[in-house]
Amino acid sequence: MDLYRLPHSTYVFLTLALSCILISRLYFHQTPTVRVASLQKTRDLSQNDTKNFSDSIHANEFPNPSTGCALPEEKRFDCARDRTVSQAECEKRGCCYLPLTQTEYNGPPWCFYPASYPGYRMGPLSPTPKGQSATLSRATPSYLPRDISTLQLDVMNEEAGRLHLILKDPSSARYEVPYVKVPSSKRTNTEGFLYDVDFQSDPFGFVVRRRSNGQVLLNTSVAPLLFADQYLQFSTSLASKYISGFGEHYTHLTLDLNWTSVTLWNRDMAPHSDVNLYGSHPFCLVQEGNGQAHGIFLLNSNAMEVALQPMPALTWVTIGGILDIYIFLGPDPQSVVRQYHEVIGYPMMPPYWSLGFHLCRWGYNSTNVTRAVVQKMQEASFPLDVQWNDLDYADKKRVFTFDPQRFGDLPEMVQELHEQGLKYVLILDPGISSTSPPGSYKPFDDGQQREVFIKNLTGQTLIGKVWPGPTAFPDFTNSDAVSWWEECIRDFHANVSFDGLWIDMNEPASFVHGSVHGCPYTDLENPPYTPDVIGGQLNSGTLCMSSQQALSSHYNLHNLYGLTEAFATYSALLKVRGSRPFVLSRSSFPGLGRFSGHWTGDVRSDWEQLRYSIPAVLLFGLYGIPLVGADVCGFEGDTNEELCVRWTQLGAFYPFMRNHNDRNNIPQEPYVFGQRAQLAMNNALVIRYTLLPFLYTLFHHAHTSASTVARPLFFEFPSDPNCVTIDRQFLWGSSLLISPVLEPGVVDLAAYLPPELWYSVYDGKPYNSKGQYLLLPAPLDIINVHVRAGNIIPLQMAALTTTASRRNPMVLIVALSSQGWAKGDLFWDDGDSLDTFEHGDYSYVIFTAGQSQLVGEPIKLNGALDGLTVAEIRVFGVATPPTGVWANGERVYNFSYETDNKVLTVISLSLPISETFTVQWS
Repeated sequence: MDLYRLPHSTYVFLTLALSCILISRLYFHQTPTVRVASLQKTRDLSQNDTKNFSDSIHANEFPNPSTGCALPEEKRFDCARDRTVSQAECEKRGCCYLPLTQTEYNGPPWCFYPASYPGYRMGPLSPTPKGQSATLSRATPSYLPRDISTLQLDVMNEEAGRLHLILKDPSSARYEVPYVKVPSSKRTNTEGFLYDVDFQSDPFGFVVRRRSNGQVLLNTSVAPLLFADQYLQFSTSLASKYISGFGEHYTHLTLDLNWTSVTLWNRDMAPHSDVNLYGSHPFCLVQEGNGQAHGIFLLNSNAMEVALQPMPALTWVTIGGILDIYIFLGPDPQSVVRQYHEVIGYPMMPPYWSLGFHLCRWGYNSTNVTRAVVQKMQEASFPLDVQWNDLDYADKKRVFTFDPQRFGDLPEMVQELHEQGLKYVLILDPGISSTSPPGSYKPFDDGQQREVFIKNLTGQTLIGKVWPGPTAFPDFTNSDAVSWWEECIRDFHANVSFDGLWIDMNEPASFVHGSVHGCPYTDLENPPYTPDVIGGQLNSGTLCMSSQQALSSHYNLHNLYGLTEAFATYSALLKVRGSRPFVLSRSSFPGLGRFSGHWTGDVRSDWEQLRYSIPAVLLFGLYGIPLVGADVCGFEGDTNEELCVRWTQLGAFYPFMRNHNDRNNIPQEPYVFGQRAQLAMNNALVIRYTLLPFLYTLFHHAHTSASTVARPLFFEFPSDPNCVTIDRQFLWGSSLLISPVLEPGVVDLAAYLPPELWYSVYDGKPYNSKGQYLLLPAPLDIINVHVRAGNIIPLQMAALTTTASRRNPMVLIVALSSQGWAKGDLFWDDGDSLDTFEHGDYSYVIFTAGQSQLVGEPIKLNGALDGLTVAEIRVFGVATPPTGVWANGERVYNFSYETDNKVLTVISLSLPISETFTVQWS
């Protein structure tokens, strides 16, 4: 058996680290319309290639391609993606060879499949406990080495909007990503299903249609299915060219389909174009062009490449495991994301304090320096909730230690921060120093004794190299390693009472390729095909692929490393601190949002990186990791005052906001700039802190119903063609539209307002848009924010920490629709306890406005709101100047009306938010 195949016994891991990714909402139902038929019967939609394989191909030989080569260039599928071939080699594969004259490297393939090409033959579908199953077989092997001639197809119609298909080798226990799916009883009828599926039997292919309109969403008959030992490939047409996903990459919100490709292989690589970055998310969302959308997810953790072409179509190639395919039918974009998150798990609920402002630098090289930074922030009246330390704190750069000279009083400093209402987070790399004298570094000594580290092919601890020098790497698929990790965190926390952990370098990164001793020459290190990874080799900047973990080889588990470490870290904090964990991870994979947030890595301090941080944040919302942000003002290189101001304004609307800087750069803390810049940054931070109750409520909805926090405009306006590709603006929930300045020297901003009534959040100025770009003033001290009519936004008066702000009075912005109504809500708990929603230990208030009155009504109370009051309301869109205002039936005299913008402001209220209240005006 090849090393990358998974021994059945290793499935014991399913009860360990990743067992937290149990999917409790998967239901298996009877099949909707599923047909095995010739695809000649399908409709030929103009945007899809529904060209059929010929039924006349003899199963035992490749065809003469000469009659099937007259294909438009955009419909050519590469027959030599695995390696470069000559004309003779191409034609030997039974493919067409037609050189083109394009001068660019990327373009239509010269060697491509003809319109007819032999493949697998599908047998009849048979019922199974989970759905249906069929055998696929091919009489003649493909051109790939170690081709697998017999496959099993499982078809599971799990939900009305979710189709699940698996293709695997029935004769071998190939590696599968260890997600557990829990079926429920099957439905007795298929009413309400959103899709139909047609299967072509020879050669095998399938078409998925939207049942409501017959639109073809996927058609895999456009190119053959390939399934070999280390090379799996399938292609499909797409319903439109507007496709988002396949992270993590430096990209716009929608991908370029002009003969491009993206590689998914976790790598320590600063964001720039055309390379694989820190995370792998084999998921995409396709806008169908009519307000509807669907998603595709390949549950596979091996190295993979996705080729995109203008047909529109894609080809998926992965070099291990199985083809475990989910299709989510939406029908709207937000429903697609919810259906996807039902599979990978809903995001965790972050602690309230983690939504405040975080400050970090690689270069705060002592406790005295760190204290001084906090003091200067306070003296300049900048809000700050969390102070961080990078690896400066560690003794000889070894994690779970602190430098006895420069950080000798670290425990005392952390206690001081806590007394000021602040939190403390430090970095934790997975690389464990292996060169300390025996008995001097407990994490390595204990880890070696308990055999918790990843091993090389000969069974010895694999040694790489990171910051402290030669290092071993914990195997978080090993239950003993998870326990050992918890003990290390517990012991360190007993000395330094940190509040959260920042897990970095966890792709995992190494400064040598493979190990300090190199890697053996095996098929795992040198597979027949390697996707286009940075460095050219799978082990570039990481571990040997042949290294062994409890679950499987690193070849299979590499992309899961950060996820497994995040689970182990989350679990340890859960037990050690007993409150809501805060974990920030650089490496990511589907499901990470259950345990961790993410930042976008070592971004440069320049305008381009500022600009591209918006689609990065929006895409991670799709991937189920809403707690995400880029390093404010940039990490690499020197910032400048204008850039840092504009980045702070944008960062105030990242779901996660941290200013982080490299040690060799000029300082970029807010207090180091001129007075005008400081004022602008302070304004941005105050806006953020004022909006935290609203942001926290959005996170509650993400945690409980998989809604997105920061979301693209097309999520709320899917039928507006102008919103399809906008990624210079974004929304918080459905209510707030953020339009930042992204270029230097800008004082007026062209911002798109979808067809709605919008109000400036600052003064209530109305904009009744027909769906148009408007030129808005954008001086240095302003970021444009608009509230959508029909919404009520709960605010809270800002303070320098969330510890203080959570006790302040609240303010309600009531943005009336043109019909005079609005609604909103507030989720509130203690901000730190575990599973408050699950245990019912929270308060929930709904706000409604209509017929010239505002009502606040607690739906659920647990005491968390006790003492909190509504001190002020601002009602936008009050058409007629009020002559009187009443609160709970008593006349109120402290109100004003702004005639130009039609804004009613009522102040000096003291309405307990834990009680039903009414404010009326007439």
